Amino acid sequence: MEYENQITILSDYLEEFPETDEPVWILGRQHHLNTDKSKLLLDISARLWFTYRRKFSPIGGTGPSSDAGWGCMLRCGQMMLAQALICRHLGRDWQWEKHKKQPEEYHRILRCFLDRKDCCYSIHQMAQMGVGEGKSIGEWFGPNTVAQVLKKLALFDEWNSLAVYVSMDNTVVIEDIKKMCWSPPQSSSAAHSSAHVHRSALGRNKNTAGFCTGWKPLLLIIPLRLGINHINPVYIDAFKECFKMPQSLGALGGKPNNAYYFIGFLGNELIYLDPHTTQSFVDSEENGTVDDQSFHCQQAPHRMKIMNLDPSVALVGGFFCKEECDFDNWCSLVQKEILKQQSLRMFELVQKHPPHWPPFVPPTKPEVTTTGAELIESTDKLFELEEEFEILSV
Repeated sequence: MEYENQITILSDYLEEFPETDEPVWILGRQHHLNTDKSKLLLDISARLWFTYRRKFSPIGGTGPSSDAGWGCMLRCGQMMLAQALICRHLGRDWQWEKHKKQPEEYHRILRCFLDRKDCCYSIHQMAQMGVGEGKSIGEWFGPNTVAQVLKKLALFDEWNSLAVYVSMDNTVVIEDIKKMCWSPPQSSSAAHSSAHVHRSALGRNKNTAGFCTGWKPLLLIIPLRLGINHINPVYIDAFKECFKMPQSLGALGGKPNNAYYFIGFLGNELIYLDPHTTQSFVDSEENGTVDDQSFHCQQAPHRMKIMNLDPSVALVGGFFCKEECDFDNWCSLVQKEILKQQSLRMFELVQKHPPHWPPFVPPTKPEVTTTGAELIESTDKLFELEEEFEILSV
């Protein structure tokens, strides 16, 4: 992968989209270029944009102090998860404006992703959790590995209290998801240790989310492959339907060693955020706020023809269901729009746990009371290696 030069000066200029009557879809929202182009550009710039960074503290104490050249898929995973947290705390229709005061929840979300070992979804935590997935620090991750890493790190994130489900064998099991999202809260000792792990990252406010009963907000991740040697056109319409769903978090994918965060489409072109820009490390201020100018892409959104995706890199679709009714609605949309294809479906949705699979056990956080990098070193052996994902036939 080519190393990027220093970041170019961000400008307010945004490249013109082509003149067309076709709608643009961005993460479940429809925009019409002829009537609300400015709303479209605001919607795109509101997404949190995570890129390569340099001059952060060395990973693991002696490792790299920049992720340029290897961290792009980790950054894309951060972007997808950040979108889920925005939806959880601020709502899908929250908008960002330059120099406008933002709510505390926004800055708290940003602090989860700063390049520090004590931030729960930092490049440090993700890279070190990847060691348990067989990835060396500084090695490029595929999207399936990123999905497994996020699933494990979320167990230590009491504030957001997400249930992360990564589908296996191209199959989403409704029964298992409901079991996981309705599981009882952590024990007080486990919740206490979780608060201990990330107290410096998430602030000193009382963390009550981990003690709430009811539906845990769902981050649903579906690893897919849409072909073997090329993208099979039979999947394209179903893939585009995913971006129309109100639960959409977009998709991770791209080309070997080049990851992109796909957030929508226009016609047969995907719209994506590109992490391949190297910026300097940004820390939070003493009052907990973050200078966020470099965390929003104010340049032209990138576009790529869907058929130019490389099927050797898995596509990972993400969806967020804050309430059970959101998940039920997602299931209905999938039945209607995705599963109408009788053969070569992108994935399957089944009600019951397949009898030939091992029993489903909702993941729980190990009892650990250390912090930062030590936490990762002491837990990586507790997790099994990433499962293999089935390749869809063409």
